[in-house]
Amino acid sequence: MIMKILVVDDEVDVQPLFTQRFRREIKNGEFDFSFALSGEEALDYLERNRSEVILILSDINMPGMTGIELLSRIRHAYEKPPPVVMMITAYGDDENRQQAMQNGANEFLTKPLDFTLLKDKLKTFIH
Repeated sequence: MIMKILVVDDEVDVQPLFTQRFRREIKNGEFDFSFALSGEEALDYLERNRSEVILILSDINMPGMTGIELLSRIRHAYEKPPPVVMMITAYGDDENRQQAMQNGANEFLTKPLDFTLLKDKLKTFIH
């Protein structure tokens, strides 16, 4: 089964980085990535592809709607089936972690991303 993943990050270099790091998994049909550059863009994407996205990887610190706000909106709008949401931040501080967990985050990761660890975590959600 292919896992559809939405990556939300305002940094444009995230898309080629994920495409390169997950080259084998994409080719093997394990993961299918889509990308949004803002929380607003992510909500638009989810509205159009409501039942497809299984997992969301979202940056916390973005201009406009923050990742925490996006997480809160997702948790209120998408109850069945609820997507898995992993929050990513350059700041591993307790306040962001606490806010993310209080708003229903399944996982909390810090930048720079450890892609080996991320792959292991993603695979636990597939099986």
